[in-house]
Parts: sequence; structure tokens; C-alpha cells
Amino acid sequence: MKTRQLLPVRILALLVLALCGARGEAQSTSVVDQVPAAATIDLFASTDADHTQVVRSGIDLDWAHTGEDQYAGIRVEKAWFAPLGQATTSFDRVYGRYADKNNRLAWSAQVGTDGHTVLGSLNVSDASPYRKEFFLERDIVETPRGVGQGIYYTFGGFALDVPLTDRDSATAVVGAQQFTGKNVRLHLRGNYVHVVKPDWGLSVQLRTRYFHSTVPGEYDYFSPRWYAEVLPVIQVRRYSGGWRYLVAAGYGGQGDAGSK
Repeated sequence: MKTRQLLPVRILALLVLALCGARGEAQSTSVVDQVPAAATIDLFASTDADHTQVVRSGIDLDWAHTGEDQYAGIRVEKAWFAPLGQATTSFDRVYGRYADKNNRLAWSAQVGTDGHTVLGSLNVSDASPYRKEFFLERDIVETPRGVGQGIYYTFGGFALDVPLTDRDSATAVVGAQQFTGKNVRLHLRGNYVHVVKPDWGLSVQLRTRYFHSTVPGEYDYFSPRWYAEVLPVIQVRRYSGGWRYLVAAGYGGQGDAGSK
């Protein structure tokens, strides 16, 4: 088993502890003031063109739950990975989870382990028109060597929403992703959205993405020296009966350092 890189994990744990200790002290609706409990079961499944299949099933047990953005509890999860159609490997995971908010900020954290290393996520955002978001996450790389040898990534970054007009907006994301080993990947993303018909939920978008790897091809995950993508998209999003329906389709181009 490869040696784990624990520095990003320690940073994640310290941030979570500091954040939870600095909850909105003047917020009268904090989760510590109202303590209805809740239990939630969920199931997630995905597959891709390379026949990599991922299934996660979990239960959230919250001893305090006043809403989707205010809770405290634990999560127990079973995860199955079958990379590239190969044998399935399962992991048992357990997390502590916490979310709260005040008049300016909202934050959530989920930190736990799969028995080998620390996993989890952290998210902090504000409620201003120029919405800002800080995120940090750590998980396993879903490839044969990633699942079999224990290759993980720690991904952190910052996002900014920029309202341009009543129907136009843009989003910029800057992030860095450190993998087990030596590779560090810089991410840049930018999206532009124009609402064509607000009543229909119809919009057109331009999604762009770029990353650069310092040590390309280190393991078996997709990692060219650079990768770029430009994708025009048309999207329809509607709400009905408490459900959200979203359909999006795009056609664009991509390129990387390892192909023409």
C-alpha cells in the first residue's frame, strides 16, 4: 500500500474543527437550539463509457436536523467500485456531518474514514449577489490502481458567481488537486449563462474547462500534461409538484497534450 499524504488531511480536519467552533453565535436558529432528529437513506449509482461503475448506499442519522442546511449527525456508507468493468471492491465508510448558517455565511462539513485514510468535504459560501464559495474534498481515485492500491486526491478551490444583467451571469472556478504521489493539478473553469425564456426555464450556456498536471501519467487515471474543453449547452429546468426537472444537451470540442 502506498504511503498516504496526510498534510492535506490535517488541513481539512483543522479547518472543519475551526469552522464548527466558530458557529454563528448570534444565530437564534442554530442546530444546538432546536433538536428534532432525522434519519435519511440514499442510494447513488453511476456508470460511464469506460464501464466504470460506482454504487454508494448510506444512511444519515442526525440527532439535530432543522433543515437541509442545518444539521448535526453521522453518516454510515457502503461504497462499491468496479473500475473499467473489472472486479468490484467495496469500502465501509463512516463520517461525522455538520451544517449551519448565519446571516452572512452557510457552511457544511462531512469528515470520516474508509479505514485507510481521512475522507470528506468542506464547503463555505456567502449570500451576496456576487456569491463566493470555498470548497475542499478528499476521496479515492476510481481507477483499478486507485481502488486497489489506495490512490487518493485532495481537491480545494474557490468559486465566484458574477451577475451581469437580469438574464446574464458568469461563474469562475480556480482550484488545485493533489494526488497520492507527486502530481498536482491546477484547474480553471468558466461558465457563461444567458436566460432565453425565464418562464420556460430555458437558457443557453458556454462551459469551458482547463487543467494542467505537474506530473502527467503518474498512475492510471487520465492525466495528460494539459486538457482543455469548450462546450456550448442548451438547458431547460422546470419545477413542478416539489420536483425539479432538468434536461441539458451540448456539443463542443476538447483537446489534450497526448492527442491530436
